[in-house]
Amino acid sequence: MNRFVVTGTDTGIGKTIFAAGLTQALAATYWKPVQAGLDEETDSATVARLAGRPVLPEAHRLIHPLSPHRAAELEGRVIDADALAPPACAGPLVIEGAGGPLVPVNRETLFADIFARWGLPVILCARTGLGTINHSLGSIEALRARGITVHGIAFIGTANEDNEATIAAIGQVRRLGRLPHLDPLTPDTLAAAFADGFDPAAFA
Repeated sequence: MNRFVVTGTDTGIGKTIFAAGLTQALAATYWKPVQAGLDEETDSATVARLAGRPVLPEAHRLIHPLSPHRAAELEGRVIDADALAPPACAGPLVIEGAGGPLVPVNRETLFADIFARWGLPVILCARTGLGTINHSLGSIEALRARGITVHGIAFIGTANEDNEATIAAIGQVRRLGRLPHLDPLTPDTLAAAFADGFDPAAFA
């Protein structure tokens, strides 16, 4: 059974779109443990719209679009990281973290610490442009320092062969493929771009 965690090198890089494409391609269920920011379409709603697959309720829905630890504090709450666990479901599961692996869940725990406890393979999403080498290699090191299996890296954006090859070589990580920015972004255009950019065998 395929169960993956999707994280990114930063926020706003398109990992939710990748997660939607992966959820669609695997005919999977999607779960985002913590949603911070409710004013716009949430990540779960985006995946439901684009993937057309089951989406499980978030464990925490926080009003403010901030790091989860701070968003929770502003509501007088503290997220119990130990209570977060991959839900039981039939078939494949795609779990999306918030921001990058070193985003705090509370004042003591980072998302990477939770990923390590879960023991699931992690897919790292990265930009293709300037700055991505540093951000990607740092994220890979942070994950591996905790004994996390990095399943591979998925690039998002305009092709940049040197950046992508450099990260794969120095980081000793599998390049899974690339998802371009899509306009229009619809279930059909996402499915076509994902099928064109990624080999299904990479997620078997």
